[in-house]
Amino acid sequence: MSSALRYIFKSVAIGLFIAIFLLIFFPQLRNNHELPFADQIETYSGQVDGYSSAVRRAAPAVVNIYSQNYQRSNINSPPELRPTGLGSGIIMSEKGYVLTNMHVVEEADQVLVALQDGRLLTAQMIGADKVTDLAVLQIDAENLPVIPQNPAYSPKVGDLVLAIGNPYNIGQTVTQGIISATGRTGISSTGRQDFLQTDAAINRGNSGGALINSRGEMVGINTSAFHVTQSLDSYGISFAVPYLLVARIMDSLIKDGRVIRGSIGVLGGPINPVMAKLWGIEAQQGIMITGVMPDGPADLAGMRTSDVMLAINDLPVSGVSDVLDRVAEVRPGEKISVKLLRDGAQLELTIEVADFDVLRQQQATFSEY
Repeated sequence: MSSALRYIFKSVAIGLFIAIFLLIFFPQLRNNHELPFADQIETYSGQVDGYSSAVRRAAPAVVNIYSQNYQRSNINSPPELRPTGLGSGIIMSEKGYVLTNMHVVEEADQVLVALQDGRLLTAQMIGADKVTDLAVLQIDAENLPVIPQNPAYSPKVGDLVLAIGNPYNIGQTVTQGIISATGRTGISSTGRQDFLQTDAAINRGNSGGALINSRGEMVGINTSAFHVTQSLDSYGISFAVPYLLVARIMDSLIKDGRVIRGSIGVLGGPINPVMAKLWGIEAQQGIMITGVMPDGPADLAGMRTSDVMLAINDLPVSGVSDVLDRVAEVRPGEKISVKLLRDGAQLELTIEVADFDVLRQQQATFSEY
C-alpha cells in the first residue's frame, strides 16, 4: 500500500514540477483560459463594427464648406461677410485640391473649408464646370487627409454605398444605401451628366460630399436629390456624379481652368427597335440624329436629321451617352470619322470637332454633342 502511495505522490510531484517550469519559462501560457473568450469578443466586435473601417478611411477627407457674401445691414453700413451657403467637399489630393458642387460656391465672395480635425481654411477657386455642376477649390495646408480612390472600381447596381456630408449643418453624417441605377441622364438642366442613382439619404448640405463603397473608396460626389414637384419631396432617389467622370473634369479644371469639350452640334436619341430591325441593325448599335445645328460642324459635313450614327473612328457606338463622352473628349480642331446609315445605305463623313462652349454661345438649343 505504501508503495502505491509513493508512486502517486511521485507522479503528482513530477507533474507540478513540469507545470511550474512551463509557467516560469513560457509566460504566454499563463491565463490561457481567457484566450478563447478574448477571440470571441474580437470576432463579435468585428460584426458590430459594420462599415466603420470604410468610414474611418474616407470621412476625414470629407469637409464642410461655407460660402460667404458681402452684405449690408443697412444702406449706411459697410458691407460685411455673412454666411449664405452650405455644402460639403472632398479632399482629392495632398496638394489641397477640394472637389465640391458648383452650386455650393458659384456666387460666393469667400469660401471657407472646415476640416474634421478642427482646421478652418480659406479656399481659392480653381475652376468650375456648369455642365456637371462641379467645382475645384484649393486650400493651403499640410498633412491633409485624402480620400481613397480606385479607378479600377466599376459601380454596379446593388453595390452598397455610404454617403458622407454635413446635412443642415448638424455635423458630419453618414447614411447608407445601395446603387439603384447607373447611367442616369436627363435629370439635370443640361441633361449631360451620367449620374449614379442611390437610395442613400441626401439632404441640403450633403451636396459635394462623398459617396463611398464598403472599402472606403470614392464612388462619386453627391450632387442632388430628386423632387417630383416644387412642393413634393421624394425619398430614396438621390444622385451622384461617378468618380471616373469627376476625375476627368477635375484634371481639366486644374490644367485649363475650364473643361474643354468637343462638340459636333447634333441632337440624338435611341433607335426605335422596329426601325432597327427593318434596317438590319441592333437597336443598341447606334443613335438616331434628331437635330442638326445650322452651320455647325455636323451640318457643314453633310449630316442630316434622321441619319443613324453607327460608328465614330470605326468604333461602334452603343448609345447616346457613349457618343456624348467620345465626342466630348476630342480636342476642338481635331477631325473624326463618322459612319452613318441613310435611307438604307451606309456613308462616312469627316467632321471637324468644335468647342462645346463656343457652340453653346452661338445657339443654346444645339449644345449636346
